[in-house]
Amino acid sequence: MDKKNSQKVWVLLTWIVITAMLLSGCGNAQEKKVYRVGILDSFSPFSELSDGFKTGMAEIGYVEGQNISYDIQSSNFDPAEERRIVDQFVADEVDLIFAYATEGAISAKEATVGTDIPVVFAFAVLEGNDLVQSVREPGGNVSGVRFPGPDLSVKRLELLHTIAPQVKRVGIVYNRNYPANQSQLLELQPAASTMGLTLVEIPIESVEEIQADLEKRASADDIGIDGILIITDDLSQSPDGWQLISQFASEHRIPVAGSAAFEAEAGAVLTYIPNYIETGKLAAPIADKIFKGTLPGTIPVVTPESSLIINYKMAQDLGLSVPEGLLKQADKIIR
Repeated sequence: MDKKNSQKVWVLLTWIVITAMLLSGCGNAQEKKVYRVGILDSFSPFSELSDGFKTGMAEIGYVEGQNISYDIQSSNFDPAEERRIVDQFVADEVDLIFAYATEGAISAKEATVGTDIPVVFAFAVLEGNDLVQSVREPGGNVSGVRFPGPDLSVKRLELLHTIAPQVKRVGIVYNRNYPANQSQLLELQPAASTMGLTLVEIPIESVEEIQADLEKRASADDIGIDGILIITDDLSQSPDGWQLISQFASEHRIPVAGSAAFEAEAGAVLTYIPNYIETGKLAAPIADKIFKGTLPGTIPVVTPESSLIINYKMAQDLGLSVPEGLLKQADKIIR
């Protein structure tokens, strides 16, 4: 081959290589997807779950504004608003819905029936509803991070009994229509009996009924309870419900075992609950697996570890003695 033809071949090969590289680059640009995630925040005190989820996704490699975007909507325990939000997510054809807590997860599952939109939940109680088929194989289009409600309720009762052994009548204010409550009560009743405690159930259907019951107790010679256990519930944990309960407890100097981190900061002597940030982060690998093609219903549900928070200052104000061993177990002590 003469020099002139050799140069022509070289130019042709070079052009082929450059063209292939350009086409490959364009193809990658076209294939680069920005995943759209709709986040249903059912209860603003749990909003750190969103922060944890986004942090977990970032650690995996999802950069907001580059390959993922988030639409965070809050409902504040309003079922109608929850359904409106998830219906809008479905209409927007998001790539995934991240929903918390129990009712938000159920609403998201119901709204996505007949679609291919997956749901990843967090802080959802699985007992007493059909959110999943099982922990190992949740089925359908859902998976996520459960809230071990019944187990934690029993543990908080045990902790309250340890810190305040003089408490014999434990009041439980709960929404009789909330799906997670019956499973918690079924576990609490035999546990209380074993500890020699009486559960004083206060079933209600509105914040107004909480106020009416507590006002009736306050006007009686005996308020009928020596302590209060907050379980996973939409009404007793709502801002107005919690305010009524915590104010009643303060006025009558009775200890409260809380069911959320903010309650320990706001007057409960203790709470035992999964960390919100860490729980949200646990949901991120599940979302990543779904984006990479794994069917949601085949991804096992994850259970988070729990943290013990003790309000030592409140315990002292109530004249309670917190065992040193329990203080050593605490993840956080409020002094």
